[in-house]
Amino acid sequence: MQKAKILINKGYKPDTIEFHRSDPAEITFVQEDSSVCLRQVQSKDLNFQIDLPVGSEKTININTDQTGEFNFSCGMGMFHGKVIVK
Repeated sequence: MQKAKILINKGYKPDTIEFHRSDPAEITFVQEDSSVCLRQVQSKDLNFQIDLPVGSEKTININTDQTGEFNFSCGMGMFHGKVIVK
């Protein structure tokens, strides 16, 4: 299982994650920011939308069947990150 952790604090740290194709993968988002904008993470590319209250963390599975770059952002689209599957 490929695993990555993204801290949410004035943006996404790191803002780019790389996974290998066809290996199971997951990202854990750790919420450390109290701004309203960053309380949600969404991705049309990866088909998820999650709410993250301050102090919470949530893990999502990432589909690695296809190679490419897949974007995610905060609920307001002001902060961005991406998942690269090679």
